[in-house]
Amino acid sequence: MARSTVTSKGQTTIPAEVRAALHAEPGTCLEWHVTPEGDVIVRAKTLSILHLAGTLKTEKHVDIEDMNPWSS
Repeated sequence: MARSTVTSKGQTTIPAEVRAALHAEPGTCLEWHVTPEGDVIVRAKTLSILHLAGTLKTEKHVDIEDMNPWSS
């Protein structure tokens, strides 16, 4: 089990084995969720929406002007 201590400023160091398991590098965003039972779930958000570019194939093309809901 990995362990860390919270400082008076509310900061902590993520143990190396946890960083390795999460593939967390400098700049990685961590999302913290507390369940009703008091368990904590931490997720490393290492991918951006840009990683999804090109994953959907479609023949339909929409012009930028058609995407604007306020255009006439």
